[in-house]
Amino acid sequence: MNALAMQGVTKRYGDTLALDDVSFTLEQDRIHGLLGRNGAGKTTAMQILTAQNFATSGSVELFGEAPYENAPVLARTCFIRESLKYPDAFQVWHALRAAASVYPHWDQAFADRLVEEFSLPLKRGCKKLSRGQVSAVGVIIGLASRAPLTFFDEPYLGLDAVARQMFYDHLLADYAEHPRTVVLSTHLIDEVSDLIEHVVLIDRGRVLIDEEADALRGRAVTVTGPAEAVERFARGHTELHREAMGGFLRVTLAGAEPEPAVPGLQFEPVSLQQLVVRTTQQNAGVPSLDSREVLS
Repeated sequence: MNALAMQGVTKRYGDTLALDDVSFTLEQDRIHGLLGRNGAGKTTAMQILTAQNFATSGSVELFGEAPYENAPVLARTCFIRESLKYPDAFQVWHALRAAASVYPHWDQAFADRLVEEFSLPLKRGCKKLSRGQVSAVGVIIGLASRAPLTFFDEPYLGLDAVARQMFYDHLLADYAEHPRTVVLSTHLIDEVSDLIEHVVLIDRGRVLIDEEADALRGRAVTVTGPAEAVERFARGHTELHREAMGGFLRVTLAGAEPEPAVPGLQFEPVSLQQLVVRTTQQNAGVPSLDSREVLS
């Protein structure tokens, strides 16, 4: 069953096209990565899916229903954004109590444990929290809500490496015990690549990738060696990036597989982050360090 679906969604802000005929579906009870550069359209898509914004055209569904003015559906959804804003008078415990009153599956014992591990001062005003502490509040709400559909839109950027790893560990462990649909929107792709089961890459308001993460990990290879040998190997493949280094060439190719028997060539796997970066650069028309095209 699908947890959500966008069909032909376009969103305009005056002359700005934020989303351009976007369509994708996300299966229930999986961890999905919604990836892309700043301004790619990720947050706009999540706002429309959670009824916090309206599409100019197209349709969206959560759990098979339209989310707008649909309280039962929205009660099953948690949207945690970077630098969430809380009422001026709120202390940390107010924010957690408010979340507990909103989410039917709230686990207070889990929230208490997370507060202790993240060293959050419950009686400190939210306005006085550091950026990392604000991020920790959002992470705790997102995890302890146990909402069937949870969006994390870069809420952990203010956390240090240790705190981010705590978040990833708790997310994976709690997801295994309490399956639900999780959407991670992040720039820290290498850090979450082992968590993500499915990837949607958006760039300039359009979907570039909508595939299983395992399939993507084997989708490209980087080849290095004498320029003539690399050019010969690259024929017939889609080039994502190239770097010329004297008489040597380093090329990232989609749809290619390593051939260790080819003399003089070295093959390297392409990480999920590298694939996202190179695919985005290709879509944006960013020139390679050597702009010659692969011969066909």
